[in-house]
This record gives sequence, structure tokens and C-alpha cells, in this order.
Amino acid sequence: MGALIQITNLHKQYGPKILFDSASAQINEGAKLGIIGRNGAGKSTLFNIITGKEEADTGKIWTSPDMVLSYLEQKDTHEPEETVLEFLMRQGYDDWYCGKVAGRFHLKNEILHKRIEDLPGGFRMRVKLTAMMLPEPNLLLLDEPTNYLDLKTLLLLEGFLREFPGSILVISHDREFLMRTCTETMEVDRGRIETFPGNLEEYLQYKSEVEEQILRENENIEARKKELQYFVDRFRAKASKASQAQSKMKQIARLETKEVGAAQKNVRLVIPSPAKKGGVALRLKNVDIGYTGKLLLKKVDVELVRGGHYAVLGDNGQGKSTFLKTICGTIPALAGEVKWGMDTSVGYYAQHVYESLAGNQSILAWLEERAPRATTRQEIMNMAGCFLFQGDDTKKPVSVLSGGERSRVLLLSLMLARHDVLLLDEPTNHLDFDTVEVLARALHRFEGTVFIVSHDRTFVQEVSNSILDIREGTMRLYPGTYDEYVYSLEQMVDAEMSEPEEKEKPAEKKKAPAAEVREGKKQKEKGQKQNRKKYETLGQELESLQTEQKALLRAVEEKAGSADRSTYDRLGELEKLIRETENRWLLLAETLETENVGK
Repeated sequence: MGALIQITNLHKQYGPKILFDSASAQINEGAKLGIIGRNGAGKSTLFNIITGKEEADTGKIWTSPDMVLSYLEQKDTHEPEETVLEFLMRQGYDDWYCGKVAGRFHLKNEILHKRIEDLPGGFRMRVKLTAMMLPEPNLLLLDEPTNYLDLKTLLLLEGFLREFPGSILVISHDREFLMRTCTETMEVDRGRIETFPGNLEEYLQYKSEVEEQILRENENIEARKKELQYFVDRFRAKASKASQAQSKMKQIARLETKEVGAAQKNVRLVIPSPAKKGGVALRLKNVDIGYTGKLLLKKVDVELVRGGHYAVLGDNGQGKSTFLKTICGTIPALAGEVKWGMDTSVGYYAQHVYESLAGNQSILAWLEERAPRATTRQEIMNMAGCFLFQGDDTKKPVSVLSGGERSRVLLLSLMLARHDVLLLDEPTNHLDFDTVEVLARALHRFEGTVFIVSHDRTFVQEVSNSILDIREGTMRLYPGTYDEYVYSLEQMVDAEMSEPEEKEKPAEKKKAPAAEVREGKKQKEKGQKQNRKKYETLGQELESLQTEQKALLRAVEEKAGSADRSTYDRLGELEKLIRETENRWLLLAETLETENVGK
């Protein structure tokens, strides 16, 4: 494979901050590179230098004459009133060609003439992808493409990138996204660019092994220094040993330990848990959610227990963030009753609230002013360290913080407040891998109630134990696991994107012969019959498993806790089997109900 980009001795500096210091790298044809690094390390600056938006201080960037580059930026670039076709043609191509490329992403017919502002998030991403593909690029640059995407659109983007035949460079903090789209890894860290010929998990494993080896070598060097220093201290004053002592001192000066990057992932963040309380955390009775003239969710009727960790999932624009705003009281419900359990303290983190963080107070002073009275300065400093504010960092005024730093300050303030309930709307945006992992583990251990809206699957998987599914104007507790939920969306996206490109227009569609209609009906009834049989079989299996579980529990009770290990092992197996069988049974029940409604 030939090189598309060659970076040699790159240097870039802003004031005292050095982003790149003699950094070198090569990007080859067909490479699918995931770019990682701490916030502020220089990832976006590297993209700006490659695209010519910024210049390097020194160094050289060579690009192949065959390279055709497209850049997917975070911000929208369409005009407020612009239609899909108008926006695409503004890129310099005629309507026929724009329509042809848009057709690959199932943007056809009336959709091409709709305002982009009126399209849901998934279709807006398709418009961006179409614009990227117009010049027929062989290199794509994507800067945090997953921020604010719903899960369905995220899966669509993943599928596109996996199938793209050219090279891609993706900046992302979404571990799962990088694992599914990239086969190589590039890290921007402390002025250097390191490229690794393996995926993210392989790179992190390699990096961990290298750091462990360096630590062992440093320990050996320190031990050798102590031996030499002991000789120097003992014999320096003796004339007969003075030359040897001098030699040992030179050896000590030559022994240098190697620097190891800070392993933030090993920091243990503990979110103070509230006093344990049972019962209902939140009850919604016939609640309508939305805004005046725009109803998003109708007649929501759910009862949610204390200690539950709920992932709020659904397409963008369906009401996930509005649901959080409604239950925390930021906006009123349009109808119905929203009722929290007694003595409940609710903390809310919103997507864009960091933008309003301002003032000349230092980070430490800002946090001290908002923390509970009993919180000590040391407790604040300890938690600030977990959020990457260490030492003099806490003296920085909040007005000069970057978006990522402001997000971390607000999350930190929320964690210090000791709330019973945490409402978190896209909390992982702007956070690097290490911080996201630390936060996820802390929330997993948190004994209060959590509601999260997030596109980060690894984070959702770690934190949540229940799913609130928003779809078609209503909300329900999803009966399956998160993996089952993601799988069902993948099937939907695959089916949608694999539809034939050309279809007959509805007016020209021919009627099927009577024999075909009868055969179709027969097959449908056969499928329904099979579903009913499966439903009955699963019900019997579930009943049998529950009967066995009850019998074993009675046996354990009778033996007053002296039952053998195999009994407890079987009880654990039964609990898992019952949960899995019940989920499948409930999903089939829902399918049968839908089929009956459609009759």
C-alpha cells in the first residue's frame, strides 16, 4: 500500500503549550485509523494542519497527488432554509449527480426537497455523508462524529465506514465505535504521534504491557542507584576509595528512569451514595411530555424503583432530553402527574449547560461554593483529581476553561452534592477514555437512582440495568437486555440500507395475482402459528424453572443455610435462565399482540 500522507518532524506550539514536538507518522492507502488522546493533546489541531486550516510551526506534511480528502466536521454547515438538494448542489455538483449519490443513503424523491432543519438526526447524518462522498474521496477525516447521535444513526454510520473502500481517520472517545470501524490506532500524546498496527483494545493492552515493563526497569534502576549511593556515602571520605566513589557518582548520574504516562484509568472515583431507601423512586401517571404545540410523548404511565439505573433510549428528536427536563422540573408536564418518592434529591446534568459556565472564580472556589457544607477541601481536591484537575489546575478561573474542562467541572459539582437521583444527559461528550471509564465504574457502584441519555454503548452497558425505550410517541420499560436492544436496531438498519435502490412508484405498482395474495396470507398465518407455539413452550419452560427455583429455595431454608455448594450454583444458574427465558417470552408476547392488532 502506498502512502497518502507523510508527517515529518512536526512542531506546533501555542504560547507555552507544545502540542507537537518533532512528531512523525505515515498514513497509508486503505488505513482505518482510530485517533485517541487526552483532551487538548492536539487531535483536532492535527486535522486542521492536514486540511490546511492551520500551519505547522516547523516540519513537513507531504500528501500524495492521488489523495482526495473529505472532512466531516462536528458542526452543521447548511443554511437555515436550505433543502437537501440545494445544500448538495452548493458543493459544486449538478442535481442529477447529487441525487444519484444521495440515493446510496436512501435520500430520494420528496426527502431531497425537504429542509434539512426539518429532518430527524439520522437523516441529517445521511446528508453529511452524501456531501462527503460527492468528490469521490479516498480519505475521510471525521472529528468526534458520534457526539449527539442516537443509537440508530450511530449504527448506520458504522456500517458505512466499515464498507468504505478508502482510508479513514476518526477522532473519537467512543471505545465501541472505534472497535467496530478501525483496524489501526494512532495516539496523540505529549507532543508525539504513535501509530500501532492493531485495534484499540490491542493497542491499550500493548501500552499497558510497555508501561509495566518500564515500571519494572525503573524499580531496578532505583535499586541500583541506592547500592551505588551507599558505596559513595560510606567511602567518599577515604582517600583510598575516593576515585572509586567518584566513579560511582558518575554511574548514578547516568542512570535515568523513563517517564510513564499517568494511568488515570487506575484512579478509583467514588460517588457518595445516599442513605438506602426502598420503594418507588418515580411514578408517572398518564403524563404528556413536550412543548406547547408540540407533543412528544403521550400518556406515559410507568413506575420506577429506587436504585434502578435507567438508560433512556430512542431516536433523536423523540423526546429523551425533554423527558429528563420534565421529570427534574425544568419544564412542566403537559398533562398527568409526575411524582418523586419522599425525601428525594435530584441532580441534573444537561448537554449544553457547560456553555453558560463563566466567572473569574477558580475551579476550587467555584466547587467549594456549591458543595454541601460538610464537604472538606481535601474531599473536593481528591475528587477533582479523579476528573483530571490536579495541583495548580484547580486555581484556573472557570471563564478560561475549554468545553471539555467545563463539562468535567459540572459533573464534579454534581457528584459532590450527594443526590439520591442523578439525571445525566450525554455526560460522556468531551470526556476522554480514562475519565469515561472511571465515571462509568463509579456510577455502576452508585446505590442511588440514575437516568442516563448517552450514545456511548460501553458506558450505557456498564452503568444501566434497565431500559426506557422511547418510540412512536410513547415510553415503555423494554423487556430485554441492552444487547438485545442494540441487536434489534442493527437488524432494522441493515434491512433499511439493503433495500433495492430503485422501487416502483406507488401509483405504478401492479396488483399481485390472487394466488400470490393467498400464498402470502398462508405464510403469514403459518408464522403466527409458530410464534404462538413458541410462546406456549417458553411459558411452560418458565413455569418449570420457577418451580425448580422455589423447591431449591425451600430446601435451603429447611437446612438453615447449610446447603451444599452445588445447590447455590444451581440457584445462580436458574436465576439467569429465568431472566433470559422471561425476556424472550415477553418479547414474543409483544409480537403476538402486534399481530393481533394488525388483523
